[in-house]
Amino acid sequence: MEHILLWHLGNGTFRAKTLMMTWIAMAILLIFVFLAVRNLTSGKPGKLQNILEWVIDLVKGLVAENMDYKKGAPMLSYLVTLIMFIFFSNMLGLIPNFFQPIFKHVEFAGLNEIFGHATLASPTADINTTMALALLTIIIVISLGIKHKGVHYFHHFIEPFPVFLPIHFIDLLSKPMTMAFRLFGNIFAGEVLISVILMLPGKSVFGGILPMPIWLGFSIFIGAIQSFVFTVLTIAYIAQAVSTDH
Repeated sequence: MEHILLWHLGNGTFRAKTLMMTWIAMAILLIFVFLAVRNLTSGKPGKLQNILEWVIDLVKGLVAENMDYKKGAPMLSYLVTLIMFIFFSNMLGLIPNFFQPIFKHVEFAGLNEIFGHATLASPTADINTTMALALLTIIIVISLGIKHKGVHYFHHFIEPFPVFLPIHFIDLLSKPMTMAFRLFGNIFAGEVLISVILMLPGKSVFGGILPMPIWLGFSIFIGAIQSFVFTVLTIAYIAQAVSTDH
């Protein structure tokens, strides 16, 4: 089992690798967006601008399909950031670790342990990250429910009869748990299998040349799907909270 390096700041304890990889994912996202919007044009946009516009249109379409767009529009920037952050986080675990030679002998803050593996690590392969994202989603859902319905939002917990209160409460708790564990399980399993493939002996068809490209392609597909699923569930839960249908 891999040793978990912890950083201590005051009374707080942080998983060093998860925190470092989260910063890297955030940096990649900021750089991507900066490059995409650096030369905005309505004429002949560049490839990065096309990709960013496609993501925005995708999220816009999902919001419009699930709720009144006027109610969901204020959440568009968060939802676009969410799907892109999760995607880039999922991809980190598939990238070769180019930092390994640099930090191999750097003992400061345990950087040699953090970057001591053949590939980088996905922040979403840590349940703490996925649970934080899921809890943030549920907090937003409840906040928007109260904003649009007031105190009446809590009335659905006792519908159709008050005896259903425990069931609705369990349903509320299960939403972030299922979101967090689904994302964590898929990404963590992918990284484990990549590590196993890298440990296979030799460079034969069954020792790395064939399995690795196939599994990398499949992992990219899974990472993209999981970022999409997490965002769709977020939109669906928000739609349920702000809906006025009876």
